[in-house]
Amino acid sequence: MENYLFDFHGVSKDILNDLNFTIKKNEKIILFGPSGAGKSSALFLFNRLRDPDSGKIYYKGEPIQSCEISQLRKNIGLVLQAPNLFPGTVLDNLKYGPSLFDEWEDSRAEELMDLIQLPENYLHRDVDQLSGGEQQRVSLGRTLANKPEVLLLDEPTSALDVRTSEEIEGVLEKLIEVHQLTMVMVTHNLRQAKRLGERGIFMKEGKIVEDGNISRLLMEPESKALQEFLQD
Repeated sequence: MENYLFDFHGVSKDILNDLNFTIKKNEKIILFGPSGAGKSSALFLFNRLRDPDSGKIYYKGEPIQSCEISQLRKNIGLVLQAPNLFPGTVLDNLKYGPSLFDEWEDSRAEELMDLIQLPENYLHRDVDQLSGGEQQRVSLGRTLANKPEVLLLDEPTSALDVRTSEEIEGVLEKLIEVHQLTMVMVTHNLRQAKRLGERGIFMKEGKIVEDGNISRLLMEPESKALQEFLQD
């Protein structure tokens, strides 16, 4: 167990039923499947936005519920479909998390803007003045400001147009590679899944149906459920 970053043992919660899987450090995981499969519900278990009704989740070999929750969410960052930014400026959002831990340094602002590929003069711009794509970049920067080791992504580009989505995807790909992040991503975009992911977990009706190399799953599905999903 100590070799795994996450270890799910018989985890059930609402629609989720008996989830069993492990995740190693630096893995790039894609959770995919039809609407209502429980993908986002599963994602929210990783940083305790939800807790299981039964079963056990271990993080770095320790029961996840024994982890201090603010530290856990600092280490395991979450980016949602909607940016959901705080009122104020870009800088206000970037420094929010680190300031809670008295870890903010002004030099981080320029570094983060470079990471999310926004001009430094945007720092003092009100977030309400930004486009949807720019807001999503700031949301990503706010998460990265905490220096997480795990990045949870819940359809982070689905509300964006194709061009902006591809730009955000490029930013994500670079960040994950450069910072050696472990990624768990929910997406309905199978081209995106293949580009960003290495391992796929196909879910249906709250259960894991197939788990393996994402390219293989998409090219050579073994289960009837995944075959039908890909045909649709």
